[in-house]
Amino acid sequence: MFQTLKRAWGVPEIRKKLLYTLLMIIIFRFGSAVTVPFLNKEVVASWVKMNTEGTGNFLEYLNTMTGGGLSKATIFSLSITPFINASIIMQLLTYALPPLERMRDEGEEGRKRIEKITQFVSMALAVFMSFAYYLTLKRMSVDGVNAVKYNSGWEMYFAGAVIIGCFVAGALLVVWMGNRISDNGIGNGISVVLFAGIAARFPTDAGLLVRLTKQEPSKYLFVTIGYLVFIIFEIGFVVFMNEAERRIPIQYAKRVVGRRQYGGQKTHIPIKVCMSGVMPIIFAMSFMSLPATIQLFKPVTKTSGFYYHFCNFFSTRSWSYAVIYFLLIIAFNYFYVSIQYNPTEMANNLRQSNGGIPGIRPGKPTADYIQRVLSKITLVGAFFLGVIAVIPIFISIADSQLASLSMGGTTILIAVSVALETTRTLESQLMMRHHKGFLK
Repeated sequence: MFQTLKRAWGVPEIRKKLLYTLLMIIIFRFGSAVTVPFLNKEVVASWVKMNTEGTGNFLEYLNTMTGGGLSKATIFSLSITPFINASIIMQLLTYALPPLERMRDEGEEGRKRIEKITQFVSMALAVFMSFAYYLTLKRMSVDGVNAVKYNSGWEMYFAGAVIIGCFVAGALLVVWMGNRISDNGIGNGISVVLFAGIAARFPTDAGLLVRLTKQEPSKYLFVTIGYLVFIIFEIGFVVFMNEAERRIPIQYAKRVVGRRQYGGQKTHIPIKVCMSGVMPIIFAMSFMSLPATIQLFKPVTKTSGFYYHFCNFFSTRSWSYAVIYFLLIIAFNYFYVSIQYNPTEMANNLRQSNGGIPGIRPGKPTADYIQRVLSKITLVGAFFLGVIAVIPIFISIADSQLASLSMGGTTILIAVSVALETTRTLESQLMMRHHKGFLK
């Protein structure tokens, strides 16, 4: 990766794109430090730390995805989460609604129309999430000091409009910067912005480990060293699983047209082991955050009863939470792969192109064979995602001091995936830049 960056920096056109991408990231980080007017930043930070760290509720998920912007009450508090949620919703609706399915099959024009609808959906979600976050901010108070400076009179309505407007504008601005990176920079802009937000939390995690090591060196010195070694091993494991694939061999039949012979070549269908990415984890995380989010608005007041045991059962520091979370990731992984791959359609396409799998008859036997391969590969990928996702839970169970660490699990998976994707984009642009062509 570093060799690719070095070679890319030597090409003037690619260097301009890298600098443009870096400029957008710097602007994003500056916006993540600008506090929204009429909000008390200290109160918001204290309240979020007390009520979200290690709880697994929806606000903790948002705070992780925004790189801590939610806890700082900045204009980029929502970051690109409205756009990510809108993309997931539209992706699922594309397979559920026939009009969107037809639009998807129209090619480039249909894809542009779906992207435009996605932008409108993300705008509506940004307004809804901004209003919900404002209502949460109105309830925030630490030692009698409210997070919102005005809670009565006409000032309250004016402050509310300004706060909601800043959140919506910040979310739309982040999406705009992501699109500009995609057009003028390197890689997928939305993924790059998400990577920048997640990576911004890593220095905070490093500071926590240093502070704990200074306080209790006899205990946390070995814990810190072991944790860093584990992170390096986890990065290598994620890279290996991201690049792993199962290749189904394909043989095309020979045919003679005139005096020429066509076909007869051998190729393969590559199937990624981790073909669904982090989507199953996001689905499972959203589902499992509901009990903790309900508890956020209706705290536990008794040490007995159904509600008390219900909240304990879904506590992020319990074994039951980890087991259910793991099983949901496996289920959502199978669901996501089933809407992405259609074995029957793949078998029909092979038969129409005079291709087939050696030793497998065309038609239904080919579809059944592809389905069996997909089921096995999906199970391996699901176990990989499940193990990666539950690692932070086991770390928090082992030591509550490490519950706020975001450097690990899903964040490492997202960061490594974006880094690999950006590296592949750089390599493809370098290959196009140095290709001599057929006339030279």
